[in-house]
Amino acid sequence: MAILAIAACAEAPENSDMISTLNAEPPIIIAHRGASGERPEHTLAAYQLAIDQGADFIEPDLVLTKDGVLVARHENEIGGTTDVADRPEFADRKTSKMIDGQEYSGWFTEDFTLAELKKLRAKERLPELRTANMQYDGQFAVPTFEEILSLLKAHEDKSGERIGVYPETKHPSYFTSIGLAHDAPLLELLAKYGFDGADDPVFIQSFETGNLKLLNQKTKVRLVQLLADEGGPPDQPGESYAAMVSASGLAAIAGYADGIGPSKNMVIARNAMGLLGEPTGLVERAHRAGLLVHPWTFRRENYFLPTNFKSGIVPADDGDLEGEIRAFVAAGIDGLFSDNPAQAVSVTE
Repeated sequence: MAILAIAACAEAPENSDMISTLNAEPPIIIAHRGASGERPEHTLAAYQLAIDQGADFIEPDLVLTKDGVLVARHENEIGGTTDVADRPEFADRKTSKMIDGQEYSGWFTEDFTLAELKKLRAKERLPELRTANMQYDGQFAVPTFEEILSLLKAHEDKSGERIGVYPETKHPSYFTSIGLAHDAPLLELLAKYGFDGADDPVFIQSFETGNLKLLNQKTKVRLVQLLADEGGPPDQPGESYAAMVSASGLAAIAGYADGIGPSKNMVIARNAMGLLGEPTGLVERAHRAGLLVHPWTFRRENYFLPTNFKSGIVPADDGDLEGEIRAFVAAGIDGLFSDNPAQAVSVTE
């Protein structure tokens, strides 16, 4: 704790040499699950607040119901993001499943019809860090993807401003294996609301590779390969994300996608004390391959920040999110995912 307190006072890295974005345009701000630092994630209230705060895109994670409807949840297991555990009528739905090689226990969207799912109410996923968000527990329903697109359309009709959408297909191989593939309903809804061209403000993202390659054959919409700083694509057991960020790996990604969404540690690594170091060179390599770079996830709580941007040792207290974002903008990123879009916008506007 003493080390953390000392390091918290350390200077941020110098970034005198700004690297340009791929298209020499300001980085886009992607509201990660909405303004999820201020409202329970993946609710229409969180998305609306993100729009009000100036986000360029809102990001829904998409899973499917038993009757094939796309809904927004961080995972298809919903015990931590809804009040399902408190609903006695659904007690018998609790089960365990193997998904992408891992065992999960709880309640799963694919075991509920949309009508049943609509009886549930969202709750804060990180109550220990976001106590204030708990005041909204029980107020909001689980939104469908169409309701989210309708929200964007209503904003455009009212203001003339078009906000983009950045959906993630969650566990696409798993859902395909149980007869609930994302592709058809996803592309149908995007087309219905005018998000079907290469120039439209839409990206489809995935940690898997196979579904992106299939989508590349079906749509002109821009695609983003998500990357983590450990492991590899769930649908490619022999592949690693580390290999995918080599020059040859990025060239292969450029064959089916328009950008990458790496963990922010892959863009600027932290040292053993948690201090933000120097850029890894990933942005430059990706740009040489013609790929946009949209790292995740920027959050204001000390718990998530590099040591030299913490305000102290209390995990839930706000640190210097703006300072962290400035370091990444200087590294040439083309956009970023943030739970706190207002603060991200203040840095990049």
